[in-house]
Formats: sequence, structure tokens, C-alpha cells
Amino acid sequence: MRKYLLPFCLALTVGLSAQESYKITIEIEGYDEPVLSLANNILDKQYIIDTAARTQDGLYVFESDTNALPRGIYLVVLSPDNSYFQMVIGDDDDQVFKLKTTKEKLSAAKAESSEENKVFFAYLAYLDKQGEASLPAREALQDTTLTEANRNPLTKELEAISEKVNAHQQKVIAQNPKSFTAVIVKANRSNDPPAYEDLAQEDRNAARLNWLLEHYFDPVDLKDERLLRTPFLFELINYYVDRLHVQHPDTVAMAIDKVLTKMDPTSEMFKYYVVHFTNKAAKSKFVGMDAVYVHMVDKYYKGGLAYWTDQEQLLTMIEDVERIRPLLIGQQAPNLKMNRRDGSPVELYNVDARYTILYFWKYDCASCKKSTPHMKEFYSKWQDKGVEIFSVCTKQSSVEKCWEYIDDQEIGEWLHATDRYQRFFKDYDVRSTPSIYVLDENKKIVSKRIGAQQLDELLQQLEKQRELQERSDKPTGKR
Repeated sequence: MRKYLLPFCLALTVGLSAQESYKITIEIEGYDEPVLSLANNILDKQYIIDTAARTQDGLYVFESDTNALPRGIYLVVLSPDNSYFQMVIGDDDDQVFKLKTTKEKLSAAKAESSEENKVFFAYLAYLDKQGEASLPAREALQDTTLTEANRNPLTKELEAISEKVNAHQQKVIAQNPKSFTAVIVKANRSNDPPAYEDLAQEDRNAARLNWLLEHYFDPVDLKDERLLRTPFLFELINYYVDRLHVQHPDTVAMAIDKVLTKMDPTSEMFKYYVVHFTNKAAKSKFVGMDAVYVHMVDKYYKGGLAYWTDQEQLLTMIEDVERIRPLLIGQQAPNLKMNRRDGSPVELYNVDARYTILYFWKYDCASCKKSTPHMKEFYSKWQDKGVEIFSVCTKQSSVEKCWEYIDDQEIGEWLHATDRYQRFFKDYDVRSTPSIYVLDENKKIVSKRIGAQQLDELLQQLEKQRELQERSDKPTGKR
């Protein structure tokens, strides 16, 4: 089983399932601190959900007569160093049991009156034993001076241990098919694609990736609510979305939909992951990922699937999306009707350029001042290649200071424009400066919210893409 030691967050959480009760008695030889804590896993965090005071006979009792604990993997956390051992809340007849261990070796826990924990602890003990058996070989292989002849027997030794673990896992699943431990083991076993040895080398990787995309969740039942409170599910899901898929908004949205489709839409797991993916997209620093946020709100919130959202929150999210939607990459940029320094009218749509860099800035903005040299260097390189900078100083109430800055910095050759009505704030959702949009010759947005120092690299990439596209569009003369 893969073990994930995640950052420990000491926080209180609510949301216990509305069942009957629990009473978990803990005895830890050698531990005499006044308090013991119980935590569970949600997404990539752990939360303290209960604390127990030390009784006169040295026991710690977690209990409630109003709620049972939601099923999952829990952590019994010691003070003051947050060392812990894991236990499970599974499908025992009740949640009344006792666990015994020692401070010296927390992992050697034993369970009374909990078949789920007996199976779980036995499995963890087996893994610990095999881990200890493999340690000498693993340490020896760290020696970079080993010859191939010396490495081979060590590698074979580790392979033999791995085969033993695999066989034991199959045995655990077969002997305890309905246990939570069987579910945990299945979810953490390797799910490797076929070798596709019959394919040419260049086709193998693509075939293996396609197989993995199709079968990645075969060992994991995302309708099983017990998996929500485990330390590994979050990483499994994020790996599927973030690592196995190209990080393009459309592809990411498709991957998220595949994950969520496998969950019960009325479940707590569905709720947590919809919220997670929505927040992640909203906070993403990657260019264009706001399109994923729009997708999440459109499909899951406006679509009525986010059953936990109140009307006020929903309306706020919809308002955000409608503000963002016109500015997504690939959209036609809003036109700007403004005036030059001499008062003559100028429109964004009338700028004849291969690329138009729409640049919002302020003369007293520290970040803008740092950007100016990069913008000047960029323009000197690209101005003869069909690039125009459409510059808008957002401090229209002090426009004379804008012109002073332009003169002082010697950037008058850019196209500078003003609008006393300041409509650009709304049209381009300008909330901070500097803010950059990159438009193609048709004034479609091809990139945005990037730094001035990134412009040169971006345009080089765009030009390479154009060149490849033009080559592919040329007739070959073949029939």
C-alpha cells in the first residue's frame, strides 16, 4: 500500500454523519499526556474531529451519543509532536471498540471488538515487516559506485519481495472481500497498462497512455463514500487530472467531468470534489484556466447539481462567470473606442497588427515601473514584425501625469489611448496593474494576464505555431 504522509492541519471540522453513536477506547503504553486527538482525512488535509482526556486508569475515550463517525481512515494523534497511528472506521456492526499500542511502536496496534481494524492492522504489520526486509537492499542500491553485477542480485531481491507483497494483497482481498481494507488495498495496487510489444516503439507510449486514461479508475469505486476520508484518494484523482492530461482548459474540464461522473451526485464526496475543482480553477495561476472555472459553474452550479449552494452564493458565482466569459482565451476581445493624446479618435479594432498587446498600467504602480523596461525591450524587437502595443493608463483622473510618465520613459511610439468614461475597467475586468492581453490580427484573445518578461517567449511560440499551421495547410501536390 502506498503511504502518504500529508501536512498536518490542526483544525476542527463538522459534518459527522447523522447516525447513532461511537465509543473508541485507546490504550497507549508509555504515553501519559493529558490529551489524545482523533483526526480524519478530507482531500489533502487532516482535521482534528475529537479530543479525549486521560482517565484515571490511563485510557483515552472518544465518544458521542448523538453521531457516529463517517467511515474512512482516521489518525490517533499524540501530543506534543503529532506522532500518530492509523485506524479505520469501516463496516463493523457498531463503533464501539478498543485499540491498544505502545508509544515506542505505534504501528503495532491491536484491536478488540473491531474486525475491520484487526484486518487493517494485520495488513499494515505485514507491510512494515516487508519494508524492514527490503531496507538493506534499498540502502545498498543508493551506492552509485555499484557495478551492474552487484546491482542485479539486489534488484532481484526487491522484485521477489514485491511479488510476495502482491500475493499477500491478493490474499487479503480474497479473504476479506467486503472489508474496508480490501478496498484500500485495491485502490493502492499498481494498475499498469499492457506492454503493447506488438506495436512499433513510437506507438507504444500513446497506446499505454490511452489504456491508462480509460482504465485508471478500474480498481477504485468512486461511489464508495469510505474513500473520501483516506489519505490517498486526493492524490490519485489529482494525478489523473493534472498529470495524465494535457493542461489545456478543455482537456482539464473533460478530465474533471470524467472523475465526477463516477461519483454519486448526491454524495458528500461529489460535493467536496466539485468545490475543490471549482476553487482550484478560480485560484489557478495558469493562463486560460479561468475557462475551467466557467465550465464548473455552468455545468455544476447553474446546472443544478451543486445541491449545497444557496441562492445568494449561486447568483454571485453566475455574476463572476458572466464577467469572465467574454475575456476567455479564444474569445473576440471587446472593442475599445478611445482617444489619442491629440484628441483624435482611435479604436482597438482598427489597429492593423499581426499581434496587438493590450497593456493596462498606472504611472505610480511599482510593478508597472518594473514592467516598463521589459515592454520597451520587447517592442524594440517586435515592432517591425507586425506588433503594436495598445497602451492604456488606467489613472484617467490624472491623465497629465500619464503623459509625463510616457515622455520620461520615452515610450511615445506605442499607441497610447485615453477614455474619460473609463469603460475599459468593465470591458476588460481591470482590477490590478499591469494587466496584459495578447490579441491576434482578428483581435481574438490568444493569451492574457502574463508578465511583460514573458511576451517575447510567447510570441516566439505563437510564430512557430503559425509556421506549422501554414505548412500543414499548404497543398502537397499529391493525390
